[in-house]
Amino acid sequence: MNKCVLVGNLTRDPEHTTTANGISVCRFSIAVNRNYTSSSGEREADFINIVAWRGLADNCGKYLVKGNKVAVSGSIQTRNYEDKDGNKRYATEVVADDVEFLTPKGEGASAGPRTPSASGSKPVMELEPVDDSELPF
Repeated sequence: MNKCVLVGNLTRDPEHTTTANGISVCRFSIAVNRNYTSSSGEREADFINIVAWRGLADNCGKYLVKGNKVAVSGSIQTRNYEDKDGNKRYATEVVADDVEFLTPKGEGASAGPRTPSASGSKPVMELEPVDDSELPF
């Protein structure tokens, strides 16, 4: 099974384009913190490339900006290609099945309307805040 779930912040604005066949594609990178700190006490991060297709790509390109926190679920894909100088290059990226927008509405640099889920496949239920004193535990 090839499935991964990542939570991180966009390192740059997404690149939203269309293929020659008219299919939307959006590429972006997220910084994901590691669970441990280095010997100097600093928390390190990994920078993961993400690619989204079709409607999900349209929503990511429209609503995401650098710094937004997202949760991405998808599969890991590797590929190789030759660059313009003829050197063989390898790329590893996550092909997104779902992208959840975690930056609260009104925060961050996004000026447009925002939706909690970019997948469009699941209804989103709005939850009201609950006073902790009302909880039975």
